[in-house]
Order: sequence, then C-alpha cells, then structure tokens
Amino acid sequence: MIYITRKEHFNAAHKLYREDWSKEKNEELFGRCANANWHGHNYDLYVTIKGNINPDTGFVIDLKELKDIILVNVIDKLDHRNLNLDVDFMKGKMASTEVLAIEIWKQLESHIAARGAQLHSIKLYETANNYVEYFGD
Repeated sequence: MIYITRKEHFNAAHKLYREDWSKEKNEELFGRCANANWHGHNYDLYVTIKGNINPDTGFVIDLKELKDIILVNVIDKLDHRNLNLDVDFMKGKMASTEVLAIEIWKQLESHIAARGAQLHSIKLYETANNYVEYFGD
C-alpha cells in the first residue's frame, strides 16, 4: 500500500452564524467569524489517496486524473465563492472548516474509488496555523 497526496488551493468567504440564535449569541460564540459582511480565507487542500501500484503504469492513480477530479468536483465549486450562499454541497450546513472537510470528502470519495484507489484523508488548512484532517467515518 502506498500513499500519494495532491495539494490544491482556493479562496472562499464564509461566516459562522446560526439563524436560530440571536445576533448576540452568535457574536459571543463565533466572534469576528460571525461578521454580517462575511470574511475570507486562502485555503490549502491536501487530498491523500492510497492503494496498490498498478504494475502496468507504476501509478496508484494517474495524478492528472486526480487533479481533474479535485478541480471539477471541489475547487471549481469553492474558489472565489461564498461557502454559505454559493456552494451546493454546503447549503444548510455550518461553514466551519471541519464541516467543509467532511463535505469535500463526500464530493471526492466515489470518483477516486472508481479509479481503483481509496481516499485516505482530507487535510484542509484555513490559515497557516489552523487546519483539520478528516479520515472518513
């Protein structure tokens, strides 16, 4: 079994806010992240897959195919978008980095499996100091 990682980048805006809470409660819990005018991040996404090397190609997966899967199913939907308003797979969900990582996993898992590999992890950097890792259920 071998692991391979592809890094991508996107910029997106969001806010952390629950409509069923008061403005004061949202601000108390989420602070500046509850800003009514949104805020943005420059995200770095690391997609790690695992599998056995195909003896004919020497690959677990063709990295161009992996790049295309990530771009079409994730980056094109997220880059320069508002996570709360513009992204179909984030509708009705809290736009935290944790939830975003899980939803990215859901967008990629079947496409990677169809190529004979397995999604191992999603690592999503919100800032240089803050990131989450998700390894599936």
